[in-house]
Amino acid sequence: MTSLLEGAKRLISRSSDIGARVQGLEQAVENAEGRVDSAVVEDARAVVERAAGRLKLSAEHTVVALAGATGSGKSSTFNALTELELSAVGVRRPTTSWATACVWGQAGAEELLEWLGIPARHQVTRDSMLSTGKEDNALQGVVLLDLPDHDSTEVSHHLEVDRLVRLADMFVWVLDPQKYADAAIHNRYLAPLASHKDVMLVVLNHIDTVPEERREGMLADVRRLLEADGLGGVPVLGISARHEWGIDELKKQIAKRVAEKKATRTRLAADVRAAAERLQAVSGTSSVRSLSKERVAALDDAFADAAGVPTVVKAVEDSTRIRANRATGWPVTAWFSKFKPDPLKRLHLDLGAAGKQLTGASRTSVPQATGVQKARVDTEVRALADQVSDDMGQPWATAIRKASTSRLTDLNDRLDRAVAATDLGAEKIPIWAGLVRVLQWLLIVTSVVGGLWLALLAFGSYARLPDIDTPTLFGLPLPTLMLLGGILLGVLLAMVCRVLVGLTARRRARAADKRLRDAISEVSGEIVVAPIQAELAAYSAMRDGLATALK
Repeated sequence: MTSLLEGAKRLISRSSDIGARVQGLEQAVENAEGRVDSAVVEDARAVVERAAGRLKLSAEHTVVALAGATGSGKSSTFNALTELELSAVGVRRPTTSWATACVWGQAGAEELLEWLGIPARHQVTRDSMLSTGKEDNALQGVVLLDLPDHDSTEVSHHLEVDRLVRLADMFVWVLDPQKYADAAIHNRYLAPLASHKDVMLVVLNHIDTVPEERREGMLADVRRLLEADGLGGVPVLGISARHEWGIDELKKQIAKRVAEKKATRTRLAADVRAAAERLQAVSGTSSVRSLSKERVAALDDAFADAAGVPTVVKAVEDSTRIRANRATGWPVTAWFSKFKPDPLKRLHLDLGAAGKQLTGASRTSVPQATGVQKARVDTEVRALADQVSDDMGQPWATAIRKASTSRLTDLNDRLDRAVAATDLGAEKIPIWAGLVRVLQWLLIVTSVVGGLWLALLAFGSYARLPDIDTPTLFGLPLPTLMLLGGILLGVLLAMVCRVLVGLTARRRARAADKRLRDAISEVSGEIVVAPIQAELAAYSAMRDGLATALK
């Protein structure tokens, strides 16, 4: 979009903050685009571009537009102000076909007239060779435009009036006693420009045709109509261009505003404010809300449920029990656990590197989300979006809801990959279980040695071999103690370890649950939370821009 720096520098000497306001509106437009009604956005963008274009041009000239209906004496007023016969005067409808420009002070006006789109043949400089030679410094810096008749039957004339009304710095609306209450000018121009009343004058021409005793009453009636249009306080002058009554006062009013050097920025500020107010009206005025931690937590929980986290956590606990019991159980019976299927391997969550190459690292066999789980996800996504958009204008509420669901098509795959990539911490048995396994095998060896010892003693007795003294401990033969002690201690150790295995399994399940939920939270943040936050950031930037534009 057009840079505002040069124009802002041109107006800085007038202590104008209009450049900042235009930039604020530009920021609001950029962030509202694609979210707010395109007609409103394009209208605001056009205001930004027009303001930027005007700010780059002469700050020493004020564009004053004379506008009125056919027969109002607009062109006669133009000629009276310029003291030149520049515009044709007549009763044929329409009289004025093209805008005519008269410039007081040529320096710097060429680019401005080009921007206004006034053809060279319809331009004249007041101090040029066409001048009467009279000095008229009061209107120095004025670019006076005689617009086509706004009630013309020619569409092109309507378009030309509408175009130049958008570009002029100041308006002089010329009314006549017969049609000053005409709804065409009030509804189409005056009322819609109520926000521009500070750069507006209204003149009632042909006042000479009104009986003197009725003139003040008619002027009061014009003021009443303007008050109804929201234009209370706009100066209303009675003039007669034909007899030049009131022309000097009209010149003084124009000259006063031109001398104050405020008309341009006042007009632009009014345009910016009007566009910002329209944008604000459809966007809402609510402040930016933060995402509720409770709502985000509820969303994460719904995602975790849909991803099968409870199923995986249960599998981690069961798998840990099976593996640890196999390591710490009595070796004579523990090997039977090999026939039990490992819950994690059934879910393709603990297959090792080779297994992942065969099945695909991003795919698991966790059951797909049920209809109830999917409905819960949809409900939580909608609740999160509604929580931050309830008080916003409909366009932004719609944009946030759309953003919240824009990436849900990737949800199943992303959840599955998150679960598959999470380290569940169940691959290795606890260190203490490994030590218990060694101890169990030592007890088995002790039992076997005791049993073999007893067998040898029985064989010696059967073969009538010489007796050998058998060591005793606690009054029991050592071989018997080794056999029975090894078995009993092994079984007892296995039973004690079952309690420890249960504690370990639950601890690992809790750790896996936390890791899984952290991974799922990253998915929900990427797929739902981040898009919503992006919309909230855009809304906040738009609100900041509007605040600057409206200050």
